[in-house]
Amino acid sequence: MQPEDSSKKRALLVINPRARSGSSSVDPAIELLSDAGFEIRETRISDGDTISDVIRRDASEIDLVIVGGGDGTLNGAAPALVETGLPLGVLPLGTANDFARTLGIPPDPVQAAEVIKAGQLHTVDLGEVNGHLFFNVASIGFSAELAAELTARAKKRWGVMGYGIVAARLLMRSRLFSAYLEHDGETEKIRTLQISVGNGRHYGGGLTVEETATADDGKLDLYSLEVDHWWRLLALLPSLRKGTHGRWDDVRAFQTTQVTIRTKWPRAVNTDGELTTYTPAEFRIRTKAIRVFIPPEPAAGLGGA
Repeated sequence: MQPEDSSKKRALLVINPRARSGSSSVDPAIELLSDAGFEIRETRISDGDTISDVIRRDASEIDLVIVGGGDGTLNGAAPALVETGLPLGVLPLGTANDFARTLGIPPDPVQAAEVIKAGQLHTVDLGEVNGHLFFNVASIGFSAELAAELTARAKKRWGVMGYGIVAARLLMRSRLFSAYLEHDGETEKIRTLQISVGNGRHYGGGLTVEETATADDGKLDLYSLEVDHWWRLLALLPSLRKGTHGRWDDVRAFQTTQVTIRTKWPRAVNTDGELTTYTPAEFRIRTKAIRVFIPPEPAAGLGGA
């Protein structure tokens, strides 16, 4: 990890106008960076454009990208960040901000701007499923159904609480489904409530992919919730928060670099809170994919390499 020289750095600032914290909350953060010598070029996303479109368009005229938003906003920027190699600064403005939490980036935008100002860069991995990149986790089953039901309006109004409200309603009607896991030269048939494939450490507004997972370990962490009754998931919740659920008998968990998941009928795949593709789902790890500004002291979600 090397500090980045912040003198006269041209920064493209892209803010999700629908972010829960609101665009006005970043004004002090922008002022801090401007005073530190950053040339801030704030842009808005026009109808028909994506965040990656905006980054690609301005890539030759900037030195870094600052994204203000949540995990879904960051997900939209991932393709262009990989293509251009531009470093990423994160201003957490979303509902859960799990990627920021994984890297130890403070939830307060001003404190997050201080991280960018300090200039400490670290290279992290990304997950990929059917060509779609993800920072935190991709899920099939219960979590994908939750993403479909949790509207943007509910996220803005209820925040993290919205996950719990909608999840409780879904749990009562959830059913197991059959899937085939193809990985490391073998195929397994399973009955599951949810399959999650993680790249980072945190996801879902406070859950942990696996207690030792980091965003730079070159591995995907898969787990499958093979519970018989919905109330078993409630019993699992403390372990899901700690990342120790792999110790339970009705949870299948392993690390890999590539896995394919097949289902009888196409099922939606949730990547960082957005439904982006369907099964069959081919997952792989994209090692050392992007550079991100992180706090000087490595967080638990980083290996420190």
